[in-house]
Amino acid sequence: MKITYQYRIKPTKQQIEIIEDTIEKLRYQYNYLLADRFNWWEQNRCYVNSCPLVCHLPKLINKPNYHSQQSSLPKLKNSRPWYKTIHSQVLQDCVKRVEKTFDRWLACDSKGNRSGRPRFKGRGRYRIYTYTQFKHHNFSGKSIKLSKLGDVKVIYHRVIPDGFTIKRVSVTRKADGYYISLFLEDNTVPVSKFYYNEKTIQSPISKVVGVDVGLKDFAVCSDGKRIQIPQFYRKAESKLKWAQRKLSRTKKGSKRRRKAINFLGRKHKKVADCRKNFHNKAASYLLSCFNVVVVEKLNVKGLAKSKLAKSIHDAGWATFINILENKAAKAGLLIVKVDARNTSKTCSNCSHIQDMPLSERVYSCPSCKTQMCRDKNAALNIKARGTQALVKNAQSNLAIAGVLEKPTVSRQGAVWFVTI
Repeated sequence: MKITYQYRIKPTKQQIEIIEDTIEKLRYQYNYLLADRFNWWEQNRCYVNSCPLVCHLPKLINKPNYHSQQSSLPKLKNSRPWYKTIHSQVLQDCVKRVEKTFDRWLACDSKGNRSGRPRFKGRGRYRIYTYTQFKHHNFSGKSIKLSKLGDVKVIYHRVIPDGFTIKRVSVTRKADGYYISLFLEDNTVPVSKFYYNEKTIQSPISKVVGVDVGLKDFAVCSDGKRIQIPQFYRKAESKLKWAQRKLSRTKKGSKRRRKAINFLGRKHKKVADCRKNFHNKAASYLLSCFNVVVVEKLNVKGLAKSKLAKSIHDAGWATFINILENKAAKAGLLIVKVDARNTSKTCSNCSHIQDMPLSERVYSCPSCKTQMCRDKNAALNIKARGTQALVKNAQSNLAIAGVLEKPTVSRQGAVWFVTI
């Protein structure tokens, strides 16, 4: 299992100068390596789709890759001795970041669309560097020993679990200070799977819940429980606008503008931290009450292009589902994603489908006369689809294993049984 813990650090003034100097040098190197790759791309691409039989062909150059750019680092330290103050692993990680960014831009998705063109890092845009190898004994809890930096004080608010070792360490500059991220790993922790024995298995769906996320309520469960939406950005919007206006009045490049940028950054970070804390609490609550949580496969990017973009970004559905999946993996529980089509339009009692605008909040079925909350009806449909997917998965696993060609599935209350 791999997890990441983040701690705040309290560097001295001298250590802050070293961190800032390292980040600025890495920013220059990042821009240089990215420009080298753009130069290759410009010289080797064809600007037209056809040409005459006799034409001039430019000289092609080899594509820069990780190994070619990594081999240039020793020459960099000889030509620019001030780069010797940076650890070699940190420089190699900078090359890795450039390669990952550039290759992701060149690669297309299934529809042939590319992501945005990588941009050069301006001043203040490069905020993190990583030590790719780290020895666990250099972290004592109260302090951490980093190369070229020395011992740095750490606010150790979270104990590292037994058995986990530190693989990598990242130093991050944020609006309110400096942080370190410890990438931990323990190979002895098994990955949660769907197990069965030779006679009868009891699937872990005895406590299953369907969750429908929304904007009126953050989440509505199939058992009727509701999680209210906090709307942290909406509540802080007036203060953010005031801080933004204060920034717009300053002169570019001045100290006053730098202070205004830091002040605005702290305001935005507070909103982000409150939202993340809420997501963690909501995910912990759901996983403490249920063994299986069924959610929808949402196209959040597509929904964020609508008129409700600000509210959707404020809710943070995608981040919440990611946190839910990570917590479930650590606890050995299951998260099931189902198709989101017609979950609000389908009756959970008789499966009748009807068109419903978003303004209608009560589902009234003309077929079976069922009336209930629109969100609860969707949550019940999500739960039913997730339960069917789990049962089909159990049947296919048993058939593949050769235990039984057609397993028998039965239900007793809220518990499903697969008998062989």
